[in-house]
Amino acid sequence: MDSPCRSTEEADATRAGSPVGILNVDKPKGITSHDVVDAVRRIAGIRQVGHAGTLDPLATGVLVVCVGRATRIAEYLMASRKLYRAGVRFGVTTATYDGEGEITGEFPVQQLDRAALESALAHFVGTISQQVPPYSAVKQQGQPLYRRVRRGEQVDPPVRSVEVRRAELLSWEPPVATVEVECGRGTYIRSLAHDWGQAVGAGAYLESLTRLASGVFTLEDAVPLDTLREAAAARCWEYYLLPMDESLLDMEALVVSGEQARALQHGQPIERGMGGENQIARAYTMSGEFIALVRYDKPTGRWAPHKVFAVE
Repeated sequence: MDSPCRSTEEADATRAGSPVGILNVDKPKGITSHDVVDAVRRIAGIRQVGHAGTLDPLATGVLVVCVGRATRIAEYLMASRKLYRAGVRFGVTTATYDGEGEITGEFPVQQLDRAALESALAHFVGTISQQVPPYSAVKQQGQPLYRRVRRGEQVDPPVRSVEVRRAELLSWEPPVATVEVECGRGTYIRSLAHDWGQAVGAGAYLESLTRLASGVFTLEDAVPLDTLREAAAARCWEYYLLPMDESLLDMEALVVSGEQARALQHGQPIERGMGGENQIARAYTMSGEFIALVRYDKPTGRWAPHKVFAVE
């Protein structure tokens, strides 16, 4: 891929100041989400980098990475809807619910057809209870579950309420089903695959997974990690850095006066029209600078600073 920078002078211009924004990275298979964060830290030259939603090493696709002050909005990015395409292999169960784990059972799949799979899959749409996989980073007694399991300890993975908005069977090529899943925060597609297999009496594990979207960020617009490294070598990686408020466009925007901006920057509430109870909104200066997230306080009728990003 050609470098997005046309000249050394242009590259140097993009590097002025500390980088702040969002990277939509296409995570490759075989590395952890933290590996991607470490790579971006080296590229950006700062430690303040974090991701907004883990992908397992075997998974690929959209990994939203926050750079600089943008790490402060990661909680909103993690809460956004996710869209996945998954390959689920029936007839086999594994300890990890994916292809890396020890095989724990094998079952016939001759009785399975598309209608039976779709009927069972429908039961996993909506707000459902889902058990966290035993091999996961969720902590129990101060330790990640996967570490305790590997030490041979008995674990009791928690059961959580998650939202699956849509689960559509795209194809059935025995013994593999390809499914598209739209879900909310905290949903384990590995658990969904395992539970789906249990529901049809044939067992199953997650063979492949690609995150197609995370909130407004899509795979079509994601930058491959190698391309980002190439751009860094050309000193123009910030070409791919998106404004930190791009993921918050569903929030109301408030344009504040200079006096109101200074008040927010000093931790003081402002009067700026009515809002909903505890509503979060974006605050901009008259020149268009995104300076804060503000929360509406209904008893006082004021907007209080919630997260301030630009301080005098």
